[in-house]
Amino acid sequence: MGSNYTVISFRVLHPGPLALLQDAGRFGARRLGVTQGGPADLNAWAWANRLAGNAWGTPALEVTFGGLELEVARDLALAVAGADLGATLDGDPLPLWTRVTAREGQRLAFASPQAGLRAYLAVAGGFVAEPVLGSCACVVREGLGGHDGRGRPLAEGDELRAAPAEPFSASPEVPGEAQPDYRADCRLALLPGAQIADFHGGSLYAAFNASWEVDDRADRMGVRLTGPVLRCRIDSLISEGLGLGAVQVPPDGQPIVLLNDRQTIGGYPRLGALTPLAASRLAQCVPGQRVRLAAQSPERALADYRRFRRQFD
Repeated sequence: MGSNYTVISFRVLHPGPLALLQDAGRFGARRLGVTQGGPADLNAWAWANRLAGNAWGTPALEVTFGGLELEVARDLALAVAGADLGATLDGDPLPLWTRVTAREGQRLAFASPQAGLRAYLAVAGGFVAEPVLGSCACVVREGLGGHDGRGRPLAEGDELRAAPAEPFSASPEVPGEAQPDYRADCRLALLPGAQIADFHGGSLYAAFNASWEVDDRADRMGVRLTGPVLRCRIDSLISEGLGLGAVQVPPDGQPIVLLNDRQTIGGYPRLGALTPLAASRLAQCVPGQRVRLAAQSPERALADYRRFRRQFD
């Protein structure tokens, strides 16, 4: 990280429970047992960077639960997208999904969740950190990436550096129809997997016709869903590679949806995998929120994802 080409953008006054620097993710290293990391909500992360005029893949700060307080170290343009964590700038409410200008010495604070769990802070020019295995995505369990390369959440006294901003002409606000309602129950698109035919017929019916409740056992590794007990004819499998959104069903019959910091292999049968956008939506669900699973074809999922990416390319 060259200090001649970066400047301090924020100083951490209070770190909150979990604030992590995330680029698009760490790819090409799963054969080494290294997971992908990256933003749990790809959608909000991408919009925050677009508002700030940054290219796809630029690191942004993922703020989970709130509690973070930063001092602005220089005049800059910033954007916060994703969850409503009661963000304020010098005590005044900070508009979400909108680019704003912050002045040196102001304080940017996140309180607690009002809707959703994770907010994304991007700055014009983009945060800068030394890549580890090709990415600065912060994975705490593996001690990789983040603002210091050691996989640490932000701590009091840390500084965040950013590249100088280039002129840009991005829209200053995300269209209303692109701003999710995180309080609403949601349908999560799922690609059926290799073991789906091994689940009992009644379990398959329940999986896609009953509603599921998001359990409080949830983090960046995965989210447990509680509801009907799903039964599978397979007791165990030789461990297989696990992709983002994989829906594993352990012996208790309650699905676990694996997210960005998941283990790289697993041996439980799988219903399939949520699409990346569905996994992003689940990452914003609070405990007790209701969701439904909806089977989707690979062709439809790919078309939806390409449509999403075109907004940022």
